[in-house]
Amino acid sequence: MIDFTSVRDKVAIVTGGASGIGRAISKLYCDNGMKIVVADINEVLGIEVVNEIQATGNEAVFFRTDVTSETDVKALVNFAIETYGTLDGIVNNAGIGMGGAPVHELTIDDFEKISNINLKSVFLGTKYGVEAILKSKASAGFIINIASNAGLMPQTGLNLYSTTKHGVIGLTKSSALDYASHNITVNAICPGYTRTEIFGDAPINLLERYIEGCPSGRMGKPEEIAYLSLFLASELARYVNGAIIPVDGGMAAGLKAPIRWKNTELL
Repeated sequence: MIDFTSVRDKVAIVTGGASGIGRAISKLYCDNGMKIVVADINEVLGIEVVNEIQATGNEAVFFRTDVTSETDVKALVNFAIETYGTLDGIVNNAGIGMGGAPVHELTIDDFEKISNINLKSVFLGTKYGVEAILKSKASAGFIINIASNAGLMPQTGLNLYSTTKHGVIGLTKSSALDYASHNITVNAICPGYTRTEIFGDAPINLLERYIEGCPSGRMGKPEEIAYLSLFLASELARYVNGAIIPVDGGMAAGLKAPIRWKNTELL
């Protein structure tokens, strides 16, 4: 069994921690003894997550945060330090989707909204997170950015979304180089189609279209992103730095095309 005891008592911030992937990461971190600040703009869901974590005897607190606001992000980091006395890492998970239209039909408001939430927030989280980690003299600091496989392979109609996720990947690599000699790793996870609230009440025929495009033949689970996040926060991953890791059922590996097996009895 893989030993994750090295994360016990580490303090981390998870942005967008009230739902979806962020919720799964927050709960898994706490299940393994970490102390978490759940940051989200949705106060109701954020407090709900914290209550669920505390009910299991684990430690977590909520801090309402607009991740596009420099003032809010600074206050979030200060709150983490005031609450737990230190900061070991931050997971920049908050983000939104925006797709279904070609560039010429998008507006400058669309550009600014998604850029602020998906990219500016990662810059702010990294900037103030790193400062706090350095001041805490953390021996194994970490930044984990949740990008997307759309940052590796753009998709039709996802112009602005893909642009922001490419930016997250660039920021991840550059930051990894900046802080590698200061005991801080910076890595990005690129989820593929993951079954979260972002799909809402999407009809089954729409979900099947996503599934058809995935070599593994299914959508991912938020917990599968969380498992990798736990590894990257642990001592087991201290030599993993500047990595851009897809968790997408094989989508980023290449195009899925028809293939005929000769030894059909194996099927």
